[in-house]
Amino acid sequence: MDIAAAREWGEQVQNQTAALQAAHSEERDLVNQLLGQAQMAEAFGKFSQTVWASKLAYVKENKLYRAIAGKKTPNGLELSGTWIEFCGLLGVSDEKANQDIANLRAFGEEALESMSRMGIGYREMRQFRRLPEDHKTALLEVAKTGDKEAFVDLAEELIARHTKEKEQLTKERDDAKADYEAQGARLAKVSAERDQAQMEAEKMRSRIATLPDDKVGEQLRAETAGIYSQLLSVLQTQLRPALNALLEHAEASGLDHRTYAAGMIRQVEQDLQGLRDELDLPDLQDADLSWMEPGALEEANARAAALAAEREA
Repeated sequence: MDIAAAREWGEQVQNQTAALQAAHSEERDLVNQLLGQAQMAEAFGKFSQTVWASKLAYVKENKLYRAIAGKKTPNGLELSGTWIEFCGLLGVSDEKANQDIANLRAFGEEALESMSRMGIGYREMRQFRRLPEDHKTALLEVAKTGDKEAFVDLAEELIARHTKEKEQLTKERDDAKADYEAQGARLAKVSAERDQAQMEAEKMRSRIATLPDDKVGEQLRAETAGIYSQLLSVLQTQLRPALNALLEHAEASGLDHRTYAAGMIRQVEQDLQGLRDELDLPDLQDADLSWMEPGALEEANARAAALAAEREA
């Protein structure tokens, strides 16, 4: 590197160092200015809320509060340079300072200044910050006009609307949770019933294995009739009322549930047809269905109990 280049490089380093020192000096001056103002009587009256919040935000974002490290409080305690300590020196809580910064970021300088002049307090501003972005934008546009009456009216309307929307979302969430829990209970019940059915099937196979051949068919028919009667009971006492309620709602609301209900019935028909095909059973049109009449289940159970008693005797 020649002498001219070295001289030029040295000047650049000096300029950069001077710029850094100047920036550091400005930051230190800002911290000292805030601390000095806070120590004066009626310190907060020296700044508007917007200017005050802007200065606080700058100090916090750039961590300038660390400049107080090593300083001592009036009671002799040495400071470590934290945000909480800095706020304490200003005579405010870190919570209030954080709220001032949050309001500035949420509303912007112009709207915040206007709301401050209208006497809007921290509690109201906290509510406004929670509004959806589109609601907040509409509110801030009115705030900039300085029309307090129009601002308050719109704020009340938007807060009421937001509260209603939150309540609706909460209701939908609670309903979904209730549906999920109910579905879980139904699945648990179905699983328990399936396990019970498997146990009963095992018991039936065990009983059949010990019955004489002339009793096996009667036992199987009796127990099969009992199971079928239970199936019919579910169709009549549970599925039928559910479908009726669905169709009544369709008529009252104008919604079309008939296709949904018809699809459900069709699925049952297909399952039964599939069972008939799987077992290669004839399609009887004029079968004797007397065993399906009321009391058939009790009669079938009685016959099964009698057969079991004979086996044990």
